[in-house]
Amino acid sequence: MEMCAEDRISSFPDHILCHILSFLPIKEAVRTSIISTKWRCLFSSISTIEFDRCLLSGLTDRNVDSFKNFVDRLLKSPDQVSLDCFRLIDGISSWNDEDHDFDVSGWICAALCRGVKEIDLQLDNLGDAPPVLFTCHSLVKLTLEGNGSKLEVPPDVCLGNLKTLWLEHWVLFGDSINRLIANCHVLEDLAFTDCSVTNTSELTIQSPSLKQLVLDFFSQDVGDFNYVLVINAPNLVYFRYYSKIVNGYTLSNMNSLENADIRIDAFDFEDDETTATHLFSDDEINATRLIQGICNLQSLTLVIDGVLHSQFR
Repeated sequence: MEMCAEDRISSFPDHILCHILSFLPIKEAVRTSIISTKWRCLFSSISTIEFDRCLLSGLTDRNVDSFKNFVDRLLKSPDQVSLDCFRLIDGISSWNDEDHDFDVSGWICAALCRGVKEIDLQLDNLGDAPPVLFTCHSLVKLTLEGNGSKLEVPPDVCLGNLKTLWLEHWVLFGDSINRLIANCHVLEDLAFTDCSVTNTSELTIQSPSLKQLVLDFFSQDVGDFNYVLVINAPNLVYFRYYSKIVNGYTLSNMNSLENADIRIDAFDFEDDETTATHLFSDDEINATRLIQGICNLQSLTLVIDGVLHSQFR
């Protein structure tokens, strides 16, 4: 006697099914629409939308416009639920031309309108970060990978619930970046990776909630080091700093710091010996101030000019 398989999953409430679909790649989630009438539109209510390289690599001249229209409908439908995560990985830039004109800014705005909590964008060749990104109160985590262009932060920036901010391959310009940090009131994890700083006399990171801080300023094609680095973070536990020596360091309230990874380089000078000696002397003074500000550590890695000077745990 044949046994009929019972479809128990389809009996689950829609919100549970949508939660399950959120763990699938978007392409597989859409395929579930053929299971039955109940499943036909469930994928449009998933809370995580991710377009990765694997999916975007399948675009061709024949399907690229259909893909664009699908994303427009998926994100901009007025009856959609709130979003947990919107992730757009680079791979779409090669199709973003006059013939296809992807509305990437519109997609980002639509995600923000749906109260998205996490956004992860690779904006290489897709333009600047939309200003509306920096005035979204629902965001808890924001990851932006640029292409070495200047990060524009609007005057009314306010990310009141943001806990994680990761920026990669951006030029941090003047008071704009200081304004961004100052208006992230509950920030816990801040990372500038392969970024550069320019047109400012002081980079200020003052946050009572900050626990992890990464400042990686080695890979700089533009920018300068003519500024003072100010850090006031009483709850900071981890600090990674890769940079040439800047004009000065003011590190205070760092008593909670447990682990630090410091890699610093002196400037390369082609001036006369007297000038070079004076400037290297200033570097030594500033490097000493940096190290003095991170005492009472459990673990320290210190590399100066490519030479390991200290490592303990």
